[in-house]
Amino acid sequence: MEDQIKTAAEAVEAAALPRCHEVHRDPDQPKANANNLPKSVKAEPMTQKSPAQWAYERTVLYLKTFEEQLDNEQEVAMGFTGGDAGVLRIEGMGYFDPDIVTFYGTDNAGARTQLVQHVSQLNVMLRALPKSVEGSAPNRIGFRLVEDLEKTDSTEAKS
Repeated sequence: MEDQIKTAAEAVEAAALPRCHEVHRDPDQPKANANNLPKSVKAEPMTQKSPAQWAYERTVLYLKTFEEQLDNEQEVAMGFTGGDAGVLRIEGMGYFDPDIVTFYGTDNAGARTQLVQHVSQLNVMLRALPKSVEGSAPNRIGFRLVEDLEKTDSTEAKS
């Protein structure tokens, strides 16, 4: 492949685009990929996003990629790392600029749970759990979060 000469504007634009790299033992394993990002995530340069927004958007991508690998009997949950708080079945997610990410859900006993975390402490383990209601369709929060990002993109484009 030949090296291409880039203009200063192209170099600045390339530096602002998200980059993501993963390698798995199985080359067919689904990967979180910067090419799969919703337009709204790629439209605004990383340097213009708060740490909370950027952490939120990337976590959404990982949630969706993880859910793509689940069967119809499983849903995504989040295990708390570095503590004994247990597991939270993820039902919602958000951020509060400039530096807070929050997860909403229920714990193993069915109690409502919310994790509020500073982006510098963000450390999440995604887990597959059996569906909370047998016979129903699995809840796919990652797909809903990506839909929300895409709605945000189309709303901002109309403004």
